[in-house]
Amino acid sequence: MTPSSHPVPSATSTPPTSSLQPIPWADTERQQRFQAWFDSQQAGFGFVPDTLGLASADASFRRYFRVQSNRGSLVIMDAPPEKENCKPFVDIAALLNHAGLRAPRILAWDEGNGFMLLTDLGTRTMMQTIDPAQPPLNLYLNAVDTLVQWQLSSAPQVLPPYDEALLRRELELFPEWYIGAHRQVTIDPAMRKTLDDTFALLIQNNLSWPSVYVHRDFMPRNLMVPDDLAVPGQTDPRYLGVLDFQDAVYGPITYDIASLMRDAFLTWEEDFCLDVTIRYWEKARKAGLPVGDDFGEFYRGVEWMGLQRHLKIAGIFARLTLRDGKPKYLADTPRFIDYIRSTCSRYIQLKPLLRLVEKVDGIEVPNVFAFGRS
Repeated sequence: MTPSSHPVPSATSTPPTSSLQPIPWADTERQQRFQAWFDSQQAGFGFVPDTLGLASADASFRRYFRVQSNRGSLVIMDAPPEKENCKPFVDIAALLNHAGLRAPRILAWDEGNGFMLLTDLGTRTMMQTIDPAQPPLNLYLNAVDTLVQWQLSSAPQVLPPYDEALLRRELELFPEWYIGAHRQVTIDPAMRKTLDDTFALLIQNNLSWPSVYVHRDFMPRNLMVPDDLAVPGQTDPRYLGVLDFQDAVYGPITYDIASLMRDAFLTWEEDFCLDVTIRYWEKARKAGLPVGDDFGEFYRGVEWMGLQRHLKIAGIFARLTLRDGKPKYLADTPRFIDYIRSTCSRYIQLKPLLRLVEKVDGIEVPNVFAFGRS
């Protein structure tokens, strides 16, 4: 089974210090504020200034630096407060740590200026350790263990709800940014009706599943493999480090396993995805999580939840390119169109969306009869 991938740096998935890059600053005033904050932390943490460098950046306005200190390697988040709200990051990091998982701990936070000092989870993302020639079942099972533990810690009214309004806002990114802005196709009344009808079906189906904590980007690029699984005092070594969790919500239990197995930057063949999903369902059910007693029904829920995510991300990747000047993300859009077409082709109710997507992308398919799942 061979994946097709376009890996990109993960938030705080930092390389070793020897490969760190100089930190570019577009804003001299912000650079000066950072230097003042960095100097103010020097006495407490014993930074080694010569080791400070750019580690990674993500799709948002956050950047991450790495620096050596008297506590070992640490990570600094640079998140301009006028563009990034760090409070969810702080709150959800606490939830993850309380659940016994490996997440960054906040050592210092200048909330007003948007600088944060974090513990370092290591240098290797799960994505960076994957052998393209073979799907790493052991790592995916580590990820499943991590996900089950995260979901077991769930409680209502702690995280924002993944409700109808949020689902609908996310789905509308597809017609606005992918169809209209990227493909420059005018949405006529017939297309709008197809979108509205399909979105209503997706929302109804997805909200029919019980709610748990949802990471919303649970995938190899945001999971860290410990440098040493036998470090004394660590939590259960099966658990991977968790990053990029600041958008977590309380919503359908089907979401994060769909995110893991239908990755934004990595594609595996269906039999491997099915195998891992079955293993997740068995572990989750044994742990008492509300995944139901019928795997076929659960898998259908995962596919429909995944479709919602794929539509959203196709829109987001188009927006990142057209609005934010980050064209590398659009290179992965064909992956999501393939996901969308694959899922829609399996369900009769989703065939109108399949025809719409193929029309928008100029895809010609043979006119043959096929039986879909109901």
